[in-house]
Amino acid sequence: DALTIEQSVATPIEQQMNGVDKMLYVQSTNASDGTMTLSVTFDVETEVNIDQVNAQNRVSQAQPNLPADVSQFGLSYRSTVGLPLMVFAIYSPKGTYDSLFLGNYAVINVNDALYRVNGVGQVINFGLAEYAMRIWVKPDKLAKLGLTVPDLVRAVQQQSTVNPSGRVGAEPAPRGQQLTYTVRSQGRLITAEEFGNVVVRLTPDGSAVRLRDVARIELGALTYNQSARFNGRPSALIAVFQAPGANALAVADGVKKVMRELHERFPSDMEYDVGLDTTLPVTEGIKEIVTTLVEATLLVILVVFLFLQNWRATLIPLIAVPVALVGTFAFFPFLGFSINTLSLFALILAIGLVVDDAIVVVEAVEHHIEEGMSPREATLKAMSEVSGPVVGIALVLSAVFIPIALIGGIQGRLNQQFAVTIAIAVLISAFNALSLSPALSALLLRPRRESRGPLRRFFGAFNRGFARATHGYVDLSRGLVRKTALSLVILAGFAVLAGGLGRRLPTGFIADEDQGFLLMNVQLPDAASLQRTDAVTRKIEAMLKDFKGVSDVVTINGFSLLTRTSASYTAFFFVNLDRWDERRAAGLSSAEILASLNRALRAQVPEAIAFAFAPPAIPGIGNAGGFSFWLQDRSGGGVELLSDSLQKFLEAARKRPELAGVNSPFRAGVPQVYADVDRDKALKQGVAVADVYQTLQAFLGGIYVNQFNRFGRQWRVFLQSEAEDRLVPEDIG
Repeated sequence: DALTIEQSVATPIEQQMNGVDKMLYVQSTNASDGTMTLSVTFDVETEVNIDQVNAQNRVSQAQPNLPADVSQFGLSYRSTVGLPLMVFAIYSPKGTYDSLFLGNYAVINVNDALYRVNGVGQVINFGLAEYAMRIWVKPDKLAKLGLTVPDLVRAVQQQSTVNPSGRVGAEPAPRGQQLTYTVRSQGRLITAEEFGNVVVRLTPDGSAVRLRDVARIELGALTYNQSARFNGRPSALIAVFQAPGANALAVADGVKKVMRELHERFPSDMEYDVGLDTTLPVTEGIKEIVTTLVEATLLVILVVFLFLQNWRATLIPLIAVPVALVGTFAFFPFLGFSINTLSLFALILAIGLVVDDAIVVVEAVEHHIEEGMSPREATLKAMSEVSGPVVGIALVLSAVFIPIALIGGIQGRLNQQFAVTIAIAVLISAFNALSLSPALSALLLRPRRESRGPLRRFFGAFNRGFARATHGYVDLSRGLVRKTALSLVILAGFAVLAGGLGRRLPTGFIADEDQGFLLMNVQLPDAASLQRTDAVTRKIEAMLKDFKGVSDVVTINGFSLLTRTSASYTAFFFVNLDRWDERRAAGLSSAEILASLNRALRAQVPEAIAFAFAPPAIPGIGNAGGFSFWLQDRSGGGVELLSDSLQKFLEAARKRPELAGVNSPFRAGVPQVYADVDRDKALKQGVAVADVYQTLQAFLGGIYVNQFNRFGRQWRVFLQSEAEDRLVPEDIG
């Protein structure tokens, strides 16, 4: 149970892990399925590999205090983020293969290949995955023959083990020995038939009681706590998590390439599909930014030509734009930057900045050409006048953006590439204005000739209108300069107005965006069975099938990504939305679909707490959108006190108007059965107390016996009672 895991496993590890170098916080989640997940969050400035080594060293210090079963079953370490980068669904269109086969095909043939992709931090299989030799014991037959669970465990461990047998004729040997043979003997058992032949007891008459006489043996699943579907079809789900610091687009491209290669070796009637791709909004955003970049360049061309009214003069600033952008990209490898939404957005803003210096140079040169100088003389004269202002502009703009890159923490990491990209582009623009633009001006500029035809009339009208606007602005400025008090009042009024609007506008860390998918958590009443959960999720799948704006649905029964634990009364959904170009109609944005979906869940699924929510604004930072917080009991009052305090806290939080939805996955009131073992009576009857608890564990939860090898991998052997012998609490006796 979760309390036992918390006391025996989480507590000693947390005590050692607390205070590890550069750690921000540590949190553990203990579940009744016998698992404990400890998440250690480090500062963004740290080295991931060093962090993992430090964490492993701390766990090693705690291992002497952990139960032997934990060390035997194993501890795993992963550097990963909270939300899957991609989820693949492997299914059988005609139903040739069941979920167990699909899941193990993924484990045997797909997982290792995905782990070899650079940047993959973790691969998790949802649904039935990993084979195990299941020994389903029949308690009534066991009792009739006077056998116990420890008898079965010892028999399997003794007769299915690694047995090195040495060599014949090995040195030292007498002179003249010609051959040396390696001796092999029966080792680990492989098939269910071999396990069934294990001798549990030999009777005096020479007959033997074998394992198949008291149990049913099959190649089954390691756990039966989960099931998975893709669009309502039984599937094996493979969730791929990226390693911290890895490039998401590069990892996703590598994973997709591997899956395409593996698909060529799939057996007939086995297909795969992408159930979730969190990089789609990034790639779509980059496409939009590239489009905006082109549009901004065209607008710059139009505006520059409109004011300079000379194709030769317009060409010089336009040449400065690609030179500055390409020059900025040249610095990216040295700074460790990548082409992403932040750097591209910075380049869009930089386009308007990098043309300014070139325009200043061109205007100055044209001014002197109109006074009769030759292009070369005009250029030299102009550069002697504007070089200082060009350098000053570049330094001022750089002084604005470079300090932003020095901010620490997650804010600094987000703004670093944006600020440095603009600063580099501005500095390169200044260098161009002092070198390339003067050279081009001396080569290309000529005395201006008046335009003819429609352009002359258009430019004439534009110049007259612009001149009137300029005179009006100058007259207004002259009047305000003479009335200083009025100018100060206007300035103060704008300052107050800006401050008032700023206080009224909503604030947030990062604006929520339409990422093309939603997440959904389902929680049934405490202790509800997996079959009840499956029925509810099928009902939700039927509702989502015709839901406008929804394309694909990935279902995981018995698991919640919010806690990353398995429980029979929880389920989780990845809900893919139609592509952005297919959702341009009103009411089909992700926020609107989310609101209507939650209304439908409240109305149509009263038997469970089902709610959809947006993914985190930044993939990898958290498991959901919005914000989360932890309620900590520092009094040592126990789980009951924490649960009571949590309910009071949630009740008060839900009354706050600024909070739209407050939920907690913490469940302390799940019904449980307490087995009270009479130790004195057990000892009087000559029964070891440890054997009693081992029998309880074996019959009700399954006991780990040892390993066996098959399909080129190592699997586990589990012993548990048949399902019909553990349906109600009375079966314990």
